[in-house]
Amino acid sequence: MSILCGCPLIECVYCLACTRWAWKRCLHTAGHDSETWGIATAEEFEPVPRLCRYILAVYEDDLRQPLWEPPGGYGIKPDWLILKKTYEDTQGQAPPYILYLDHDHADIVLAFRGLNLARESDYAVLMDNKLGKKKFDGGYVHNGLLKAAEWVLDAECEILKDLVEKYPNYTLTFTGHSLGSGVAALLTMVVVQNRDRLGNIDRKRVRGYAIAPARCMSLNLAVRYADVINSVVLQDDFLPRTATPLEDIFKSLFCLPCLLCIRCMRDTCIPEEKMLKDPRRLYAPGRLYHIVERKPFRDFIQWCLVYAGFATSTLNQRHSSLIDILLSRE
Repeated sequence: MSILCGCPLIECVYCLACTRWAWKRCLHTAGHDSETWGIATAEEFEPVPRLCRYILAVYEDDLRQPLWEPPGGYGIKPDWLILKKTYEDTQGQAPPYILYLDHDHADIVLAFRGLNLARESDYAVLMDNKLGKKKFDGGYVHNGLLKAAEWVLDAECEILKDLVEKYPNYTLTFTGHSLGSGVAALLTMVVVQNRDRLGNIDRKRVRGYAIAPARCMSLNLAVRYADVINSVVLQDDFLPRTATPLEDIFKSLFCLPCLLCIRCMRDTCIPEEKMLKDPRRLYAPGRLYHIVERKPFRDFIQWCLVYAGFATSTLNQRHSSLIDILLSRE
């Protein structure tokens, strides 16, 4: 009898927790997260719209006859495309990517596509991790994403070394969206740690841009590599913020969605100070750029669009307009 009497109380607590979580996700203004940050300059933000277009280009089968070209095109000259790797080429070890020699901007770009909801191999990479599983350079990283990054470096080391030595004034940029952002960020770290494999390339020539980044490295590494890795977060994007590990989110989605709800609510109620004290917890990589549009609910809609396949295109449109705004302020 006493157990039955306690059920309404548990139900009330559960409903209150759901309401609090929904408020934080749907009504919380994203601008509060970065309201004390400085404004980015047009110069430092300039590569972002261009790199978004390169990421979108990875989704095309034939860049000479594109099917999904955004307004203004991809900005890619097919003759400058060095290679394009598909899922068949990577054998599921890493998401598809392209290597592009951008002579217009003196840049060697390796761009990764985002998570493919129809590919088991992408889930295998994402779920290959648990808290504190993989140490790297005095911190912790996502195990599956690190293995994907190391696989790409092993596969493309020779061609990257040749390009870096042939074009000594060009930068080397790794970029990606969602799942690909984590691979790109960790690949940037691995290259910086193994510069001798690319002809002792100067650290200043190496750059990483994570678009809608995955939480893939511990806080100390995110700070240490902030000079070479940049993350771009749109509004109140869920994944870069959630304290719940990515592998737990996707396991819960497929196994028992109610577990995801309970886990997210639990993590929402844990004080941020307590989370920061755990050195194993993973964060978005490097320096953060936050794109803010202060309109409630729109952030939640944009997060939904991430998994409908429109996120990179949306980011590309936002970035292009932001460049004009930043230039006008200067």
